Amino acid sequence: MKIVLDTNVVISGIFFTGPPFEILNAWQQGKVNIVMSPDILDEYYWVSDELQERFPEIDAEPLLSLISSNCEMIQNTYLSSPVCEDPDDDKFIACAVAGNAQCIVSGDKHLLNVGTYEGISMVNPSTFVKKYLK
Repeated sequence: MKIVLDTNVVISGIFFTGPPFEILNAWQQGKVNIVMSPDILDEYYWVSDELQERFPEIDAEPLLSLISSNCEMIQNTYLSSPVCEDPDDDKFIACAVAGNAQCIVSGDKHLLNVGTYEGISMVNPSTFVKKYLK
């Protein structure tokens, strides 16, 4: 299954436990394939750098490098018109469309409020784990 992970899911999976951590474990076990774009990867690094200041004992860089080198990287693409209430979140939808992903996993209400777009489901991490990993 091809999925796009919102930044909050990746960062939570690296820095904390719970469903986001389970999703990253499923990816490491080959149960899901991550699709991302350079814009998304840049956001992952930016947010992880911010958290690194609060949690200096956790180095996110090795896992982010591993994810970026073992994912389906597509070119940055853009939607013809905004879909999310927060247009910055549209990059996740554009990536999912271009990468033929089945869903976007996010804790962001702007993405979750979209529900589905062109057959792509927006689900929170707990729902994703219960529906696809159990």
